[in-house]
Amino acid sequence: MDARFPKIAEQLLLIERELRVQGWWDEVSPSTEALSSGEPFSVDTLDFEQWLQWIFLPRMKMILEQDLPLPNASGIQEMAEMVFAARNVQGKDRQLQVLLKEFDLLIMAAR
Repeated sequence: MDARFPKIAEQLLLIERELRVQGWWDEVSPSTEALSSGEPFSVDTLDFEQWLQWIFLPRMKMILEQDLPLPNASGIQEMAEMVFAARNVQGKDRQLQVLLKEFDLLIMAAR
């Protein structure tokens, strides 16, 4: 098991918690078509928060549970910056961006 797994698992829980705190957690899954987008971050079918909830978090959970190799890089925080800058959410996203940056740093950390 990759030594980063416990810290990454904790970070994923913090990201989920922040999505819930901000009211960005959906109880109903998007359609199968929306979840099947081939675009990066499913930008054509999902809001960024939906992508985090329905694609990113489940994929990362599967990686950890099945002891699969972690991605070599992550640019999730950069995507979050672009998305939230365009939306003018007035700082509501700040903590989520901090958590995503910490996730990116964990992915890039030496094994």
